[in-house]
Amino acid sequence: MRSDSSGPRLLMRRIRELMAEPLEPQARLDEIVRQIAANMVAEVCSLYVLRADGVLELYATEGLNPGSVHLAQLRLGEGLVGTIAATARALNLQDAQKHPAFTYLPETGEEIFASFMGVPILRAGRTLGVLVVQNKEKRVYKDEETEALETVAMVAAEMIAAGSLEGLSRPGVVLDLSRPVHFNGIALADGIGLGHVILHEPRVVVTNLFNEDADAEMTRLEKALSSLRISIEDMLSRRDMAAEGEHRAVLEAYRMFAHDRGWVRRLEESVRNGLTAEASVEKVQNDMRARMMHMTDPYLRERLHDFDDLANRLLRELMGRAGDLFGEGASGDAVIVSRSMGAAELLDYRREQIRGLVLEEGAPTSHVVIVARALGIPVVGQVKGAVSMAEKGDAIIVDGEEGSVHLRPPADIEKTFAERVQFRAKRQERYKALRDVAACTKDGQPIDLLMNAGLLVDLPQLEAAGAAGIGLFRTELQFMIASTLPKTSDQERLYASVLDAADGRPVTFRTLDIGGDKVLPYLHHSPEENPALGYRALRLALDRPGLMRTQLRALLKAAGGRELRVMFPMVTDLDELRKARDLISREFKHLTRFAHVMPKRLKLGAMIEVPSLLFQLDELMQLVDFVSIGSNDLFQFFCAVDRGNAQISGRFDDLSTPFMRALKDILDAGQRNSVSVTLCGEMAGRPLSAMALIGLGFRSISMTSSAIGPVKAMLLDLDAEKLHKAVMMHLGDKHPRQTFRQMLEEFAAANAIIC
Repeated sequence: MRSDSSGPRLLMRRIRELMAEPLEPQARLDEIVRQIAANMVAEVCSLYVLRADGVLELYATEGLNPGSVHLAQLRLGEGLVGTIAATARALNLQDAQKHPAFTYLPETGEEIFASFMGVPILRAGRTLGVLVVQNKEKRVYKDEETEALETVAMVAAEMIAAGSLEGLSRPGVVLDLSRPVHFNGIALADGIGLGHVILHEPRVVVTNLFNEDADAEMTRLEKALSSLRISIEDMLSRRDMAAEGEHRAVLEAYRMFAHDRGWVRRLEESVRNGLTAEASVEKVQNDMRARMMHMTDPYLRERLHDFDDLANRLLRELMGRAGDLFGEGASGDAVIVSRSMGAAELLDYRREQIRGLVLEEGAPTSHVVIVARALGIPVVGQVKGAVSMAEKGDAIIVDGEEGSVHLRPPADIEKTFAERVQFRAKRQERYKALRDVAACTKDGQPIDLLMNAGLLVDLPQLEAAGAAGIGLFRTELQFMIASTLPKTSDQERLYASVLDAADGRPVTFRTLDIGGDKVLPYLHHSPEENPALGYRALRLALDRPGLMRTQLRALLKAAGGRELRVMFPMVTDLDELRKARDLISREFKHLTRFAHVMPKRLKLGAMIEVPSLLFQLDELMQLVDFVSIGSNDLFQFFCAVDRGNAQISGRFDDLSTPFMRALKDILDAGQRNSVSVTLCGEMAGRPLSAMALIGLGFRSISMTSSAIGPVKAMLLDLDAEKLHKAVMMHLGDKHPRQTFRQMLEEFAAANAIIC
């Protein structure tokens, strides 16, 4: 690049002039790459566009064989260009041919060029293409050259997104946006929603990229930031949001992010480098989105989503469109489809219009999911490709029960789901009517139907579902949504709120199950090949006694005058349990010494998740007041099956005879030692497998709140003793004529039990 520091500014100005000239699209592209090559003293400048079929096609070049334009193609992830597109990150190479991803395209004649720099062409977080410069001489391109190329890539992104390059490509694969499409994702918030697509893309198109007066732009940026901060304060004062709960903490985090100096500093630097205030916001936002796409840490991804939301809001402030609501013009049956969303963005829609939310990303602890659950909106996440396949106004169905999405559903599917919605409404009324009915089998066996929870937003369901208590409170969720390690006072306040909501019903708190795939950024961690089998839960907590003692102290103080049930996860060896008991004993003595009110009863338990405990059950029972079977992990380890691996997850049945025998052994050990046994896990919430558990002898099971109604309806029609005899006969048969599941299904059908 020219040594004159005005080089990048001159290039930007020339590109701006080209955009205003009455040129044909191909001629404009050809001139753009020519100007970039001249300004950067590059012998090659090439522009690749990512087609709908996932192929990168060469659209324009200066320096390569002109005949290769629209002929040279690379798949996403193939070669250097494909790698840039797939990772959304720039590459700056002194000797490109030594890079392991280098792929030689003979039609281009690029083999004589050594140095290579390529940047992704990004818009709204999506890769639209790649812009490349090359030289014969081996060199590393300077930071300001990368900056200039990224800025020009913003211009190219607008051309591609605006459709101004349509018709230039040779015939290729075109997406059919009229056919029905079915997606499988994960259910994040319960419910079924039928409606029409609203594509959530709040981005404002920036057309004025280059500033003439940096000081004036800096003033505009400062004013917009001030307005943004005021709007967040207004959001926090909304009357339709509950005063307490995790959704409040999420919005409080927005206030903190809006004052983040690192973010503001990057915006100011871009303005000083010659961009307008809004172009600076877009550039920093593109950088953030590129990082988001490849961030594996769920906590950090969530924080970057928050910054993405703030950037959208700041753009609207700068463009004079701060009053825009993304739900503007939406019908009363809107289903929002988005790659990701900030929690505050969801609040820009009118709640009465929203029927559901579909996310290409998203996790149970995502901020937007927490807010959606608080508002009662069904959510399905991990729906890859939904944004690119959906068009505004398309009919869509969100199944928050099964975790599926039907886009442009056929009439018969739509009718089926409409009937399901009606049936669900009637069924919910029936379950609601059962709320105060005792959970008792037909032959008089009482069954404790407990609820799993982990956030304050879950607690209203305790009363609504008629749960007998909370069989599993996942304390780690508070840590996963927090920006820093929660203080003892914050933990104590949460645990006290849970006990208050339970109003005398039992609550079992599981100590921190972090580590593995539940990474906290404020705690150092190292990558693991098998995180589920690694440094997590009690293994980690015992190595960090300060962390564990802080939590135990908060639990003891919160339960003053009440019963406290504490359960330790991932116990593998009984010595671990003894050490954990010693820690809580020390905290109990410490608080007693300082005259704190202690729990009137303290009960300690262990989760049975690791198969090694199956061979030391009696010894285990001597150390605990209760045990709870974590059926998800126990089954996974029992069968050596990764539940997240679609190729094998359906091959093994948790209603298999060997697993049923293992559960029966645990029950028998509990009975021998007068220790209560509960099961918490997915199988407890499915009526057929819950029926199996009752048949084995379980009288206490814990599940999601939405599963309590169906399970209660099943057990009211069940003769538990009759089923127990059938179960024991099957388990004792060395050559059964049918599987355990088939036996259960036959029993249910013969006894008119709906499962």
